[in-house]
Amino acid sequence: MRVEYDPETMSSADFYRFLTSVVIPRPIAWVSTITPDGRTENLAPHSFFSIASTDPPIVQFTSIGRKDSLRNVEDTGEFVVNFSSEPLLGLVNATATDFPRSVSEFEYAGIEREASKCVRPCRVAASHVVLECRSHTTLRMGNSTLVFGRVLHAAVDEDYLVDGRPDSELLRPLTKLGADEWGALGGVVHLNRIPYEEPGRQDFR
Repeated sequence: MRVEYDPETMSSADFYRFLTSVVIPRPIAWVSTITPDGRTENLAPHSFFSIASTDPPIVQFTSIGRKDSLRNVEDTGEFVVNFSSEPLLGLVNATATDFPRSVSEFEYAGIEREASKCVRPCRVAASHVVLECRSHTTLRMGNSTLVFGRVLHAAVDEDYLVDGRPDSELLRPLTKLGADEWGALGGVVHLNRIPYEEPGRQDFR
């Protein structure tokens, strides 16, 4: 027996809690930005994150409400996506606090910076992979804003490359689940795509 959920009859907060408990796991964009005057650096995790295009390379994260990351991207046109790995959980969670815009999460959490190559916002030095981005466009949708950024430059710690590609098991990516739950990578299954064959039906179980 199923329990039915109707977003039209539920509060947006209640359906948010339901939705984020079933759309899992979600990769985390640990986004660093800077204020227009260059005085305050912001660092915040965004768990609505994905690839929007590969040619040109564009990534996307969503700001629910008008968070500092969004304001800074709108004002400067630049941001960095820092890879969030399992060992960095405590620091990632510390930067999720709703600080005033004048407070630097780098300073608050004691996070070491690293200069970027192509944009003003700095990188997280402990992050194994970084994507330096220029804002491509933003799209308002309901209570959220989708931020699309063209990747200008990427850098990877060489110890996490296998055959020239970042290795997921070495990277130990951190993911967001429902409520206050976080996830790690767990087991990795290697399975090749199946070529199309006809006629007949195959058993894929």
